[in-house]
Amino acid sequence: MIFLAAAARAQNPNIGTSGAQFLQIGIGARPAALGGAYVGAAHDASSLFWNPAGIADVSGHSMHFSHTPWWASVNLNSAAYAFTAGEAGSFGVALTSLSMDRMEVTTENAPDGTGEYFDAQDLMLGLSYARHLTDQFSVGVTVKYVQQRIWNETASGIAFDVGTQYRLWFNNFTIGMSLANFGGDLRYDGRDLSYKLDTDASLPKNRLTPVVLQTDDYPLPLHFQVGVAMDVLRNDDFGWIVAADVTHPNDNHERVNFGTEVAFFDRFFIRVGYRYNYDDEDLTAGGGVALPVEGARIMIDYAWAKYKLLPNVHRLSVGLAF
Repeated sequence: MIFLAAAARAQNPNIGTSGAQFLQIGIGARPAALGGAYVGAAHDASSLFWNPAGIADVSGHSMHFSHTPWWASVNLNSAAYAFTAGEAGSFGVALTSLSMDRMEVTTENAPDGTGEYFDAQDLMLGLSYARHLTDQFSVGVTVKYVQQRIWNETASGIAFDVGTQYRLWFNNFTIGMSLANFGGDLRYDGRDLSYKLDTDASLPKNRLTPVVLQTDDYPLPLHFQVGVAMDVLRNDDFGWIVAADVTHPNDNHERVNFGTEVAFFDRFFIRVGYRYNYDDEDLTAGGGVALPVEGARIMIDYAWAKYKLLPNVHRLSVGLAF
């Protein structure tokens, strides 16, 4: 981990070359408060956004809902559900939506608005399966549909996530690995790319030629992340977890995430994280509370992320285990 952290300053020549960047926004208040160091610590429905192998540890049913007010009136919402089917393994479904408020269409000839309105939305729908191959080793896979839309133009495709977790006997020490967003290139298409072209302006009565603008293909943000998590201390009254991940995206330089969580009576949680080698974000923090309710367990979590130039980001999540 120390060696990789030292190498994380190396620059990637492919910076800014992939699309569907919403797939790289961290989902969930607990993972965000831990600085994104989560591939080894994921063990509930939120695992579907980080490491699908984590749902192999779900006992019964687990649900997760998250809301993040992003910048410029953009909102990120997500939901996930995972359940175990005994020896058959665990199954899960996850949904992420990044959306904006409607804006009025303006043109050079109508700078005050044309009366039409446009919006944009990014969408991810994933189906996952995971199981324990041994008592210590679990593996998971997700197939997901990815769509990006700007007004009447859309781009869509299929992508895959693959993850593993290996738990050692020492202090619940877990090694996690995740490869996310493996799939083909996307390309925008839609009715606004069609128009009629006057191929010869010198002929006043020539027919206009129907043409279609063809947009360039762009790759998905392939992302590899490996990390560890362990219990420093665990008893009925107090728990302390530490985690560290190294990430390697295909369109940026390597980064390192650190996080720690302190639990009191398994009911109240305080979390702190740090994200190293990011352009703007660095310090993260948050907390949570777990409430037992009639055979179920409700988790309410909050996270705050500090940005140097952009406004700070707040996340709120609600989880349910039963």
